Amino acid sequence: MTASKADIIARLQKDILPLQGIKTGLNNTALDKIIGPLKNAFPGNSFPIGAIHEFIAGGREDVAVTSAFIAGIFAPLMQNGGVVIWIGSAHTIFPPGLKSFGIVPDKIIFIDLKKEKEMLWTMEESLKCAGIAAVIGEIKELNFTASRRLQLAVEKSQVTGFVIRNNPQSITTTACVTRWKITALSSEFEDGLPGVGFPRWNVDLLKVRNGKPGNWQIEHSAGCFRHIYKLAVIPPQLQQKTG
Repeated sequence: MTASKADIIARLQKDILPLQGIKTGLNNTALDKIIGPLKNAFPGNSFPIGAIHEFIAGGREDVAVTSAFIAGIFAPLMQNGGVVIWIGSAHTIFPPGLKSFGIVPDKIIFIDLKKEKEMLWTMEESLKCAGIAAVIGEIKELNFTASRRLQLAVEKSQVTGFVIRNNPQSITTTACVTRWKITALSSEFEDGLPGVGFPRWNVDLLKVRNGKPGNWQIEHSAGCFRHIYKLAVIPPQLQQKTG
């Protein structure tokens, strides 16, 4: 039977992925389960672990909501007892707040450095440690050469890396597998009761290698990401009268 064009393209994509540093067959079933609607954007419908992911933030508020979103992603990567290394210039994360994502705070190692050159070196060396679940670096500037070094490190160790860039001076091509922009959405408490609801984000996947960029409005609840569905409100003047 002659293979269809779609089958040929899918086979070629599968063959190309390892050449681009994206390993297939890694055990990320738990992660794919919790990211829900997002997984279909990635090659093989599976979130790329053992890869570098780039996040663009427009200020401290964006850094905070991006950090929360990333926490929801790396939480399942810690299920086998691994620790996470968080590198930045200031310790701005409130560790007890990570409990809402199922993360034990004392499993996060925070490293505060002042110079970005030191941050990049520390992140690269951390990514080489196969026993680490994930490495997060708050690094403003990232050129192709530096990102390529990070990507080469994870291709050997299979550690997943996240780079948060706050107000970068330039956004050029990098070797990162994905590029994201996360912004906050207002939370809503169930049944209209007062209080603070589950965290919500507007998620823009700006670039994904061999995948499908897209936009989602996502809520994190019960340990999983899910779509936010809102009913459209029709203005009275447009409503049809019946009866």
